[in-house]
Amino acid sequence: MTAQPTGLREQKKQATRAALREAALRLAMTHGPENVRVDDIAEAAGVSPRTYNNYFSSREQAIVAAVTAEREARVAAAIAARPTGVGLADAVADAIVEQYTDPGEHHRDALLMITTHPALRAAFVDTAGTVEHPLADAIAHRLGDTDPHTARVLAASVAAAIRIALHQWVQPSTASPTTSGLVVPAGSLPDLLRAALAPLAPALDAAEERARQRSPQ
Repeated sequence: MTAQPTGLREQKKQATRAALREAALRLAMTHGPENVRVDDIAEAAGVSPRTYNNYFSSREQAIVAAVTAEREARVAAAIAARPTGVGLADAVADAIVEQYTDPGEHHRDALLMITTHPALRAAFVDTAGTVEHPLADAIAHRLGDTDPHTARVLAASVAAAIRIALHQWVQPSTASPTTSGLVVPAGSLPDLLRAALAPLAPALDAAEERARQRSPQ
């Protein structure tokens, strides 16, 4: 009997979070992010500013969340869906590139806005850390590993690599001032992500090989 109220509370929290991030993005796209206040977002979502602060620490965090929502869960699901014949390193890289480079047709303009505003760029890069825990669970499940530290260390390393790639991608270009900061300084985002993840492939491969050797034949 106690599980149902907990489930309903969680659903309500998720609905509130979704309403806040959608309101934040809608207002930012309409008025420009610099003209949006936290109070405006809270009012548009039908909650108090105090409630807003329970979910997001800034307007930038809420705006970015509208584009990146549920991405971490989709990464974990994509890794789990990869065939067993695909190595862990490839499964992780493919899932990361797939989920971090396709914001969906209705979010392309929002991503353009994010890359042209420094505060939004910083918030966007900070989202890399949120993938760590679901990724650790996905890696642990894939390895069948009883040692939780391996999956956690690998996931933290992947999150750091993502952050490095995103940070490089959103840096303003001094050579092209007319782009207003929208740049891909070292190639496409998929290329940057794969390049950042490449040094981790041996560690992911080694963890997978150890897990294979431990598993019963």
